[in-house]
Amino acid sequence: MKLTSSASTNGLPTADPYLPGHGDPSWSARHYDLDLSYDLTRNQLRGQAVIEGRIIEATRRIVLDLSRLDVSKVLLDGKTPAKYAVRGNRLVVTAKTELGEGTAFTLTVKYAGTPKPLVEKHHGDAGWEELEDGVIVAGQPHGAPTWFPCNDRPDDKATYRIELAAPHGYTVVANGLLTKRARGAGATTWIYEQREPMATYLATVQLGRYEIRELDAGERGTPLLAAVPPEPGEGFEAAFGRNPDMLRFFAGLFGDYPFPVYTVVITDDDLEIPLESQSLSTFGRNFMTDDWDSVRLVAHELSHQWFGNAVTLRWWKDIWLHEGFACYCEWLWSEESGGDSADDWARHHHERLSGLDQKLVLADPGPELMFDDRVYKRGALTLHALRLTVGDEAFFALVKSWVAEHSGGTVTTSDFVGHAVRETGADLADLFVAWLDKPALPDLPD
Repeated sequence: MKLTSSASTNGLPTADPYLPGHGDPSWSARHYDLDLSYDLTRNQLRGQAVIEGRIIEATRRIVLDLSRLDVSKVLLDGKTPAKYAVRGNRLVVTAKTELGEGTAFTLTVKYAGTPKPLVEKHHGDAGWEELEDGVIVAGQPHGAPTWFPCNDRPDDKATYRIELAAPHGYTVVANGLLTKRARGAGATTWIYEQREPMATYLATVQLGRYEIRELDAGERGTPLLAAVPPEPGEGFEAAFGRNPDMLRFFAGLFGDYPFPVYTVVITDDDLEIPLESQSLSTFGRNFMTDDWDSVRLVAHELSHQWFGNAVTLRWWKDIWLHEGFACYCEWLWSEESGGDSADDWARHHHERLSGLDQKLVLADPGPELMFDDRVYKRGALTLHALRLTVGDEAFFALVKSWVAEHSGGTVTTSDFVGHAVRETGADLADLFVAWLDKPALPDLPD
């Protein structure tokens, strides 16, 4: 499937039908350099974004996603463009002459305002959100435009430099490596660099009164860090103490951890669900327990670093490639850590799903159901059915090579199906059609 600029909402391009009004297929970002400052008391964000991009389809118009923030200046290759205008949650920049296919450009945008979550019809609110004493950014799937101008489509991955000046006494955590921290007269500036390609929805900043702890050197020296609130209590160790073991286990199955650092952020506030982002995951204080429902989510979010962050869907309809794998990793960790086996969990959830509505098609569930729990569980069951069909050795070999071949890129369901067939040499057509393309729940293989 290829969508071009002709797919539009209110005359402006839409890159993915699951998320109308986001993304411009006519250009691609290569690097985002974000220079930000934040007034916590007034919830005021000021920023300059320097975006390096390339034209994919000849155009005079570059459309960016930016929500509820006021633009004060736009430069295209260091010069004032023919014009720019804010239309709803889009910034439309018009060049003085046509930009041909393959043209590299640099776009500079200065902006400021009061960032707020963006509400979408099927997905609720996402984006920059105030805590009791800090900030979280929940990017998935449409929150990135609430804090920086971007080409908000999951298939458009870029590198990032994120600089944020925040009040003294607060810690800033963002994607990638912390490369500089400097205390100034009125604020402390934190600079992070994410040098591995990242989709916009995975970009984040987390701000709070955090203490940074080192959990472990990790697999092959990968630092595992935790940003914890004051007095986290014994629950922290119960929930997150085995993160190093989880990382080593998943690295053994799927290949080396794909980023130079992994950080868990635990907010002092309770959160309804954990937040996925590249090289870090965010949890509320309420997840600091040893209950399985908390521990499984710690494993779930860590596994997203391979399935979702390193290997990223090209279209939102393929969300099972993220959530099905992450759910299956919960079951794998349960077995590894002495709990129920993956097969036990699979048969438990198969029985539960068999009593639910069967109208969902896993390979294309529709935007209203893309985060439905049935996508998560049926996706995991699809993987277990594949494993039972081809055997453990072939299954884990094909998953490991899947990550190795596609890390840093984007993929589709058909890519995974083709990969599984090539790697195993098995006839898997009937299995994948039944699990991915038909709504009826198939039986698990014996």
